[in-house]
This record gives sequence, C-alpha cells and structure tokens, in this order.
Amino acid sequence: MPSTARKPPAPTEPPELTEAMESDDANVDERVYAAVSKALLSGKLRPGTPLRERALAEALGCTRGAVRKVLARLGSEKRLVLEHNRGAFVPNPSIADMRGIYRARRIVEAGLITTLFGQLAREQVAALRKHVQAEQKAFKEGRREDCIRLAGDFHLLLAQMAGSDELLSYIQRLISNTELYKALYDSAEAASCAPREHEQIIEALTGKSLDKAIAIAMEHLDELEQRVIAGAAAEQEVDLATLLNGGGNSAPHRGHDHSH
Repeated sequence: MPSTARKPPAPTEPPELTEAMESDDANVDERVYAAVSKALLSGKLRPGTPLRERALAEALGCTRGAVRKVLARLGSEKRLVLEHNRGAFVPNPSIADMRGIYRARRIVEAGLITTLFGQLAREQVAALRKHVQAEQKAFKEGRREDCIRLAGDFHLLLAQMAGSDELLSYIQRLISNTELYKALYDSAEAASCAPREHEQIIEALTGKSLDKAIAIAMEHLDELEQRVIAGAAAEQEVDLATLLNGGGNSAPHRGHDHSH
C-alpha cells in the first residue's frame, strides 16, 4: 500500500514580520480614520451624503476592508449612519434629535462642573489653559476641522479630570454628535469664540461661585445649540425651496453673525 506523502506545514510568518504587518494595518486604519473624520468636521459633506467604500478606498489608496472597518468605527461613534445593505451616510438628524443630545450634555456637564468646582490642581488648570491656546492657534490658522475637534476635546479634558471612565465614555458619545452638528450647521466664523468661552469656564471653575460656574457652562452650550438649530432649520428651508423650484442640491449659506 503506497504511503501517503504528508503535506508540509504551512509556512508561518516570523513574529517580527507579523508584528510589523499588524502595525502597518493599524497605521492604515488610523490614516483612513483621520482622513474621513477631517472630511466630516470640515462641513463640506452635507447631511445624507453616502460614503462609498470603493470610492474612499481609491481616493485614500487602501483596501475596501480598511475603509469598512473605519466606517464601522465612525458608525459606533455616531458620526455616521450605517444602513444594512445600503452603506454609510452622513447623518441627517432631526431638530428634535439634536435638542435631545444638547439636553443630555447640559445635564451631564452641570454635574461635571459641580464635581470639578474648586477641586482642580494647578497642573490641571495649566493643562486646560494650554489646550485653549491650541484652540486659538487653530482658529488663527483657519483650520476649521481642528477648531471643532479641539473645542470638543476641551470638554473631554474636563471629563478626564473627573476620574470616571464611565462618565468619559458617555460624554465622548455626546460630543461626537455635537461636533458633527457644529460641522454641518454652524458657521466657520463661530469658532472664534470657543477659546474665549472655554477660558471663562476655567476662570469660573477656579472662582468663588459654583452657581456662576454652572451658569457660564450652560450658557456656552445654549448658544451653540441655538446656532446649530438655526443653521439646520435654514438648510431645511433651502432644500424645500430648491425641491419645489426644481433646482440643484446647492449647499446653503451658513454665515451666521453669531460667534461661538
């Protein structure tokens, strides 16, 4: 009976090569994530815009698998809407949805301000002021998407200082939503006031009145919500008028006079 030749074992990659490949994959994922996030926060992608895997892969020089992972990640962060068998889309939130998210932020951040009031160490205050300087620099250099990201990061930095991973995770989800709302519906000029208002929050946190600190933080969120809701309402009006008049899908002008 002839003996059956045993197949040689499949070659395995050396550990060093495997680690390098995994590192390369991670670098590609982060590059794609950064590119798509930047496009979202630039405000150039309008609500409801589809993000096609093939087009993104070709534009970014990567595989569709890498794009798919990033779109799933952005979907879990609520920065994209993922629809089964249809793909990924830029969110098109209702005004009621946006009001609900801002309401949640006010409730959570009122508690955050109460927790941190009078408790910040000198090093923490210095870190907050340094962050505000980075916001100012981004605005002066006209980097709108960085302005939006850094404005959100200021509130995440406060949440980190509260020392609760659960709180930080929840606030991250809320801020992911409101960053996108700001990118979609707020004016570029509005970014100019974020650093000034954040500086006021720092001063209030180290001041003598908790009520004043909460009032400043809530006013900051109230003004942002009002501008975003006004921008969304204006866009819906323009879209309806365009539809009735048989025009194209031109993006509305969002140059509000208010500032953030």
